[in-house]
Amino acid sequence: MGTKIGIFLRVCLKETRKLLVSFFQDMNYHFIAIGGAVMHNLALELQYTNHTVTGSDDNIFEPAKSRLFNAGLLPDSNGWYPNKITKNIDGVIVGMHAKADNPELLHALALEIPTYSFPEFIYHHSQNKTRLAMAGSHGKTTCTGMLMHILKTLEIEFDFLVGSQLPGFERMVKLSDAPIMVIEADEYLTSPLDSRPKFVHYKAHVAMITGIAWDHVNVFPTEEIYHKQFSLLINTLQLDGSLFWFEGDAALKEIVSASNYPNQESYKEPQYENILKGSLVKVDGHSFSLPFYGKHNLQNASGVVKMAETFGISALESWKALQTFPGTAKRLEQVYSSPNLSIIRDFAHAPSKVEASVLAVREQFSTHHFIAVFEVHTYSSLDSEFMARYNGSLDPADEVIILFDPHVFTQKNMEIPSKETVEMRFGKGMAMSDISTLKSAVIAGIQSHTPTVLLLMSSGNLGGLDPKEFQC
Repeated sequence: MGTKIGIFLRVCLKETRKLLVSFFQDMNYHFIAIGGAVMHNLALELQYTNHTVTGSDDNIFEPAKSRLFNAGLLPDSNGWYPNKITKNIDGVIVGMHAKADNPELLHALALEIPTYSFPEFIYHHSQNKTRLAMAGSHGKTTCTGMLMHILKTLEIEFDFLVGSQLPGFERMVKLSDAPIMVIEADEYLTSPLDSRPKFVHYKAHVAMITGIAWDHVNVFPTEEIYHKQFSLLINTLQLDGSLFWFEGDAALKEIVSASNYPNQESYKEPQYENILKGSLVKVDGHSFSLPFYGKHNLQNASGVVKMAETFGISALESWKALQTFPGTAKRLEQVYSSPNLSIIRDFAHAPSKVEASVLAVREQFSTHHFIAVFEVHTYSSLDSEFMARYNGSLDPADEVIILFDPHVFTQKNMEIPSKETVEMRFGKGMAMSDISTLKSAVIAGIQSHTPTVLLLMSSGNLGGLDPKEFQC
């Protein structure tokens, strides 16, 4: 595609006069649902940039609780207090956790105080910047982290919004006068007052879609509705911008083709081979030793490299920078390694994510005995019919254990399936609801085979399971 956005070529980025955003000067902001992952990071960043910040929530968990306390932003008590909303507040930022009838929100609306979801707020802050959005059902955080690492390595100033704490960055949000903003852009609902997907608000100049795999059936009841969200994303992109998408996804290919978006390009994985603790990538006669593995990660890296090219960073510069990419937490994160045992923690929870992670570990540890543990935790994975979509995703592992907690089903008012039903839906593996039984099974597998690789997958806490219990 070349350098589409000429005014943001890399040379210009280092010389361009700082952008001034009048929207973003010494304001008083109140957060409704300040305890959310992104919300509390946004609150901390606004305080850091000399704004006055207050907030409320009905429950705040770690690490948000400690971080807000240390910054003096932790509410004195849990709950919603309309008296916190006064006319001297310049804006109210509403998290998705809040309800439409939240008393603080209703009072802010009655006082005609501007209210923003955090995507709307991010757009207002970045409307004079070049916005780069990472979208897709999987890999968003890793891809956002890759692009952030490339920019940081090449000393290019940028703002960002990312969905996880990344090594080398103090917060998940940065707001400044930099001319670029990198955004992890998800498809989930914007706020209690806005059922549109978050990513339509960003109106990105450059976007990347990693792939589409239906998930979150409680939000998107049909696959067609889920796919439509990505059509909406493409419709909001700047017409003179760029779109990159993974060519191996048939559904995504159909959506992009139907959009008639003028400047779009697909990507795929580069030539590569697995090496100890990573991958060796070969591009244009050059070899790069990368500290991560997995075909899906290398596919995504190719898309990120193409994104970087739109503002003047060569492919070779990007691949070179990725040689020191530290990765992201719980994304094929190796938490223990010895000659006889490797333990990997992964955030995979949707079928496509589980399949990609299992294949990556099988490929990387081809001679190891492979034990895969997966916790049924999200609303979709608890759904008896949707559960069948996991069938085959764990097949490459030698031993499979599916952990499910009957109490979680009860909490969500869902029918508790039998172990036999869970095993039938997954197609392979032993279903267990008792954590001690699971521990015994894993230990037996580790002791019976050398070397072993243990993959622990969940978006929850694996029933309190501590990987250290298996170290040997």
